[in-house]
Amino acid sequence: MEALNNLMFGFGIALQPINIAYVFGGVFAGTIIGMLPGLGPISALALMIPITFAMEPSSGLILMAGVYYGAIFGGSSSSILLNAPGVAGTVATSFDGYPMAKQGMAGKALAIAAYASFVGGTISVVFLMMVAPMLSKVAVAFGPAEYFALMVLGLTAVVSLSDKSLVKGLIAAVVGIMISIIGIDLQTGTVRFAFGSAHLLDGIDFLVVALGIFALAEVFYMLLRGGGGKEQPRNAIGSLKLTRSEVREIAPPIARSSVLGFFTGVLPGAGATIGSFLGYSMEKRLAKDGDTFGKGNIKGVAAPEAANNAACTGSFVPLLTLGVPGSGTTAVLLGALLVMGISPGPAMLVDRPDVFWGVIASMYIGNIMLLVLNLPLIPYIAKILEMPRPLLLALILIFCLVGVYGMSFSVIDLLFLLGFGLLGLGMRLFGFPAAPLILALILGSIMEESMRRALQISGGDWMTFIDKPISMWLLIIAALSLLLPVVKKGMARIRSARA
Repeated sequence: MEALNNLMFGFGIALQPINIAYVFGGVFAGTIIGMLPGLGPISALALMIPITFAMEPSSGLILMAGVYYGAIFGGSSSSILLNAPGVAGTVATSFDGYPMAKQGMAGKALAIAAYASFVGGTISVVFLMMVAPMLSKVAVAFGPAEYFALMVLGLTAVVSLSDKSLVKGLIAAVVGIMISIIGIDLQTGTVRFAFGSAHLLDGIDFLVVALGIFALAEVFYMLLRGGGGKEQPRNAIGSLKLTRSEVREIAPPIARSSVLGFFTGVLPGAGATIGSFLGYSMEKRLAKDGDTFGKGNIKGVAAPEAANNAACTGSFVPLLTLGVPGSGTTAVLLGALLVMGISPGPAMLVDRPDVFWGVIASMYIGNIMLLVLNLPLIPYIAKILEMPRPLLLALILIFCLVGVYGMSFSVIDLLFLLGFGLLGLGMRLFGFPAAPLILALILGSIMEESMRRALQISGGDWMTFIDKPISMWLLIIAALSLLLPVVKKGMARIRSARA
């Protein structure tokens, strides 16, 4: 009853006309930003901090939160239509969303993404309202050893994300980890794998790798196949309607991924990107038709979209209740709160309930606005596929170049983009999966940092990863997830040999 009363108090703040306008402005701006590769919510939020100076803290956070989850919601459009993820959290969506678009089901893929995002965001807001204070204590229980085990568990997703060859998946993951540790080691100040180049001291940005491996590699692959002059089929958009059987098919993955995504977002350092990969890999393991993932399976679109939006909302738990940012985006939000004179932490629910509950209530409203805003626009957004193929390839190329150059205004980054585009093309031609590389790139630096901190605390004792119950069970689950597919293949070979 207390939670319901607090929510009603929050709605009293969120439903003020000025705050409704801020919600709409935030989710609309976030949707547009999410569709454009290269911008991302971090840049948009950083630019909005000066705008929020004169606002009430609750209104300012409502606006910025709308931009954040609006960008995650809108990022699926470019992932599905162009194979150019607008934000990192929608990379997994492109695995099945883009194949659906190529099969003439772009409208259905966008509609599934919109519904899954809405359900995932709504479920996570309910969880945020009910269990935020309790989950803040759980998040505190995660130390370096537990985070290392969690990252190892995430990396075992290479098994389910590697279609046929476990070895090729592991090779791709190792390459991703190698890329993630390029630059200055923040713990020791040691320069690693920079080869004397000052441009590599800060490492290689995730967006450069993602756009190169996916979008630019797609352009090269089309040109290599001689598809640069072919027109797209007339039925490229397809129907937006879902049949009853399709609704029944995606409902369980959406529900499971929403819960998984929320609890992933609660953990500082995880966030929407890791949540979407975990949701995708979980559904691929559970699905009877898991071998069709990556070829246009609707569950492969629904799961990561539900998970990334749920994780986005879940990331507000450590931000608001502990004052700990779980990602670069929430770090910007933390900075904005401090500028506005708000100190997030356990006392925030008592000292500034208007900010805490006002933001939670605004998320209900924002998710409804996003659904109402995006569904009618799907036919118009999807018409991008009706462009002549040469124009479409040029559009993808422009998005990649402008997005990467706009980050640092460095020509070197454009050369890296070209290099990763060629790497992506080679991986595609020789059957190496791109997903493990991207996942390892995201998790590599976090895993290394957590491992070293855990060993520093334990005095170099490796048993610290087994002595703690949470890390021990996470490592056991990771080992099982890695071994079970191998055992299944072995059993299948034995049965076929006997037959």
